[in-house]
Amino acid sequence: MSTVNQAGYQAYRRNKYETASPHRLIQLLYEAAIANAGKAQKAIEDRQLSAAHASIIKTQEIVSELLACLNEEQGGKLATDLKRIYLYLIDRLVQANLRKQKEPVAEVERLLRELKSAWDQIGKEVSVGQA
Repeated sequence: MSTVNQAGYQAYRRNKYETASPHRLIQLLYEAAIANAGKAQKAIEDRQLSAAHASIIKTQEIVSELLACLNEEQGGKLATDLKRIYLYLIDRLVQANLRKQKEPVAEVERLLRELKSAWDQIGKEVSVGQA
């Protein structure tokens, strides 16, 4: 890709995040975490331990960002419960990385998919309520 095309693509990607709603940003975080968890599992299967490590760390960082986005004052019990889930996910990712095991990463991916599905549903309900 040429330098001009690369710069245009980078501007497009940056704009995608800068103009997204807070709800959409959380969706993007979930999507990225799920994608990286999938990459980690594939790398573990292929015994590409360096790639597995990198993908697990990226997944951990994204879950940590989701954790940092929580507002326990406004979110109440839901935010507290999500905090516990995110901390559990991080713990499972650490275990997976130490042992280079696929199963904990698969569990994290499954839980992230469930959380994203619930988050997507919230977005639909909010959109309908605003219409």
